[in-house]
Amino acid sequence: MKPVRTLIVDDSASMRATLKRMLSADPEIEVVGMAPEPFAARDMIKALNPDVLTLDVEMPGMDGLSFLERIMRLRPMPVVMCSTLTARGAEVTIEALRLGAVDYVTKPSGSPEDIERDAGLLCEKVKSAARSVARAGPQRLPVQPSVASGGGSAAQLIAIGSSTGGVEALFSLLPSLPEDSPPILIVQHMPATFTRSFAQRLNAECRVNVVEATDGAQVTPGTVYIAPGGERHMELSGGANGRIKLIPGNPVTGHRPSVDVLFQSVAKLGAGAVGVILTGMGSDGAQGLLAMRRAGARTLGQTKETCVVWGMPRAAKEAGAVEKEVGLSAMPEAILKACRETVKVGSA
Repeated sequence: MKPVRTLIVDDSASMRATLKRMLSADPEIEVVGMAPEPFAARDMIKALNPDVLTLDVEMPGMDGLSFLERIMRLRPMPVVMCSTLTARGAEVTIEALRLGAVDYVTKPSGSPEDIERDAGLLCEKVKSAARSVARAGPQRLPVQPSVASGGGSAAQLIAIGSSTGGVEALFSLLPSLPEDSPPILIVQHMPATFTRSFAQRLNAECRVNVVEATDGAQVTPGTVYIAPGGERHMELSGGANGRIKLIPGNPVTGHRPSVDVLFQSVAKLGAGAVGVILTGMGSDGAQGLLAMRRAGARTLGQTKETCVVWGMPRAAKEAGAVEKEVGLSAMPEAILKACRETVKVGSA
């Protein structure tokens, strides 16, 4: 198998050297070039035709976001952003993911052990990006009609899990949902410093209210709850009109919060819930979605063709957890249709 040809774009000479050292240690990756700013990177992309770009956020001449937007409009390609774990870094990284970046890594720092750990993660994300499908930003999907217009009720609950590519997918999906949508609980894999900015950015574009979930919050229709990144899992307690529980615990399927933990708790609602697994790397959510389906919930998985990375939906499909595969553009309508059908089944 040919190595993943990677171009590093960063204005810091020391950071370029660090990233090159980290990536070159993996025999499956070849660093074909390094650029100190976007204009040099543009010429190197044309000359070298890399498989993946690692891109700094803040650079002289043209910032990383402006360059990314131009890349995704003129020559879509897999891009992994290199970000800082700051509030500003979070905001910019989320916008980069919305524009079509496949993934992000935090800039390496700390002890040699930290650098080594970061190197493994960076290499895995670059290789995963090479297998992804690059797209230019979120689709603008039509706004769906009121949930009640189909003869159903908003007294249900939707649980969604996503990872790599999920930010872009959620920016396509959520703005199309009506303001009377059932409560929506989401686990999107990202660091603790990112989830609040993510919720705020989504809230500015949606008719539903989007918030970072807090422990003990009562779930209400028309509200989306984003699981906070960090040290706790998110569960639903007390039924469709119950409360959110943020509980400490070890990572599950490598993640905390874990989609599996959320889905397992929502499975207790039986036919009163709809489960959705979106684009992402790995298998988190497969067993939880299977539990939901076995309990009577409707379960949807994103199609391979519309995923950035068809990992989590594939694992769920292979486990028998996905009742129906749906393309991203059709997902809002499919979710609301499932909610209406769930009401009818539950009241039969």
